[in-house]
Amino acid sequence: MTDELTIYFNPRCSKCRLSLELLEKQGQQAHVIEYLDTPPDAATLAALLDMLGMEPRDLMRKHEKEYGAAELDNPELSRTDLINAMIAHPRLIERPIIVKNGRAVIGRPPEKILDIL
Repeated sequence: MTDELTIYFNPRCSKCRLSLELLEKQGQQAHVIEYLDTPPDAATLAALLDMLGMEPRDLMRKHEKEYGAAELDNPELSRTDLINAMIAHPRLIERPIIVKNGRAVIGRPPEKILDIL
């Protein structure tokens, strides 16, 4: 990962759109990754989790149907299993994730992104 400003973005998500708008108002230009079309690989997800200080389930949208269908609440699943589930089903990834200078934050609420600018 580079030090550029990156946003993992879903154009249908209002928080993503508000976060991108806030970045632009701050004079920041972000590299936009539409993660539903281009999911992060395992190494990138692991790095994002480390920057966020989270475990995989903390970054998962547990109300998505894929979470229940894949039985991802099973405590026997490993970190690798959960990361692979997010790669296979990127809708599970909480959004938006903003990365800058080796730090990351989830833009919920969007104002949280100001912490890493």
